[in-house]
Amino acid sequence: MPQPYSLLFCHAAQVLTLAGGPSDKPLTGADLSEWRIIEHGYVACLGDTIAAVGPMGELDAGRIGPETRIVDVSGRVLMPGLVECHTHLVFGGNRADEFQRKLQGESYLDILASGGGILSTVRKTRAATDEELLQSALHHLEGFRRYGITTLEAKSGYGLDAETELRLVHVAQEAGRRQPVRVVPTFLGAHVPGPEYKGRPAEYLDMLAADVLPQLDPAAVPFVDIFCEEGAFSVADSRRYLQRARELGFGLKIHAEQLHELGGCQMAAGLGAVSVDHCDYLTPAGAAEVAAAGQGRTVAVLLPLVPLYLRQEKYAPGRQFIEAGLPVALSTDFNPGSCPSKNLWLALQVACLKMGLTPREALAAVTLNAAWAIGQQASCGSLEPGKRADLLVLHVPDYRELPYWLGENPVAQVVIGGELL
Repeated sequence: MPQPYSLLFCHAAQVLTLAGGPSDKPLTGADLSEWRIIEHGYVACLGDTIAAVGPMGELDAGRIGPETRIVDVSGRVLMPGLVECHTHLVFGGNRADEFQRKLQGESYLDILASGGGILSTVRKTRAATDEELLQSALHHLEGFRRYGITTLEAKSGYGLDAETELRLVHVAQEAGRRQPVRVVPTFLGAHVPGPEYKGRPAEYLDMLAADVLPQLDPAAVPFVDIFCEEGAFSVADSRRYLQRARELGFGLKIHAEQLHELGGCQMAAGLGAVSVDHCDYLTPAGAAEVAAAGQGRTVAVLLPLVPLYLRQEKYAPGRQFIEAGLPVALSTDFNPGSCPSKNLWLALQVACLKMGLTPREALAAVTLNAAWAIGQQASCGSLEPGKRADLLVLHVPDYRELPYWLGENPVAQVVIGGELL
C-alpha cells in the first residue's frame, strides 16, 4: 500500500511545474516558455522528496493519512524554489563608503587607485576571522531564503592568496551545513591576480594550479571559475588554467564578455564549461558559436542587476541569445562591489525590461536553467516526482504578476527538503 503523503499543498491557483522540456539539456528556444502550468493543482511531498504533482481532480485521496500536513494555498501560485547560480557569498566588510564616491563621479579606476574597489574587500576579507566570515555568510543566506532561494552557488574570490581562498571555500561549506539552503561551492581564486602578483597574472594562475586546486575535492567543490577580462586574465591564460582544472576533475565556469568582447565565452564553451557568465558584450553571432561549441549544454548566466547598479547602458541581449539557441539563466551576482542585492525577483524583472525575456522565460531562467548552470538539475529547479521538495508559495494568483510588481518579494512560504520554514 502506498505510503501516505507527509505534506500536501492543495487548491493552488497555478502550479508552475517547469516540467515538460528535454531531460538531457537545459531549456532553449520555445522550451523556455512551453513548460507545464497546472491550473487548480496540488503538490504532494513524502519526506524530503516530491511525490506527486497534478490537478486537484487527480489527487489520490487514499494517500492522505492522519499524519499528512495539509496546506490550503487557494488563490496562490506554487513554484519550484529559486536557484541562485552566481553569487560571491563569502567576503569581509562592505563598500558602502564607495557608493557615495561613485555617485559623485569617481570612476572605478580612481577608487581602485586610492586603495578601494576589490582590493578593499580583499584586505577586509583577509583580516576577518573564520567565525566573522561564517556569521556574515549565514546572515546573507537567511536574506536569500526570505526571497525564496533554496539552492545557491557560492564563489570564493576575495582572498586572492592560497590560504584565504581555501578559507573562503571552507566557510561556504560550513555555512551550507548550518542552515537549510543548499550551498554549491565554486573556486574563484582566479578573480583577479592577487596584489602580491601585480603585473604577473600567469604566475598567479600557476600558483593556484600547483598549490590550491590539488587541495580541493571536486566532489565537494565541483567548479573552478575565472574572470577573463582586460585587467584580469587573458583568453590564453584562462584557457590554460581551465584546461588544468578540467584535468583535475573540476567542472568549468567563466566570467567573460562583461566589459569587452574577447572570445572567452566561446573558448570556455569549447572546453565544456557548464556556464559562461555576464555576457553583456557577447554578440548574437557569438552566442550561436557558444551554443554550438557547448552542444546546447553551456548556460549563459545573465546578471542584469550589475549594469543597473553600475549605471551602465549595455545589457546582455538575452532575446537574441534565446533566438540563437543558447540556454539562459539569471542571477543577481550578489557581491560587495557591483551588486549588493539578494533580490533575484528584481533580477528577473530587469531581465524582462532590459534583456527582452518573457515572464515564462525568466521564470525558467531562475529555476531549471539556473539549476543546470550549477549542476543541480537532477535534484531541483522543477516540480517533478523524485526531486527534492523545494518549493515556494507565492502571494500572487497568476505568474504574470511576478515581473509586474517591481521590486516586491512575492514569497509567502518557503519549503526546503520537505520542511515548511
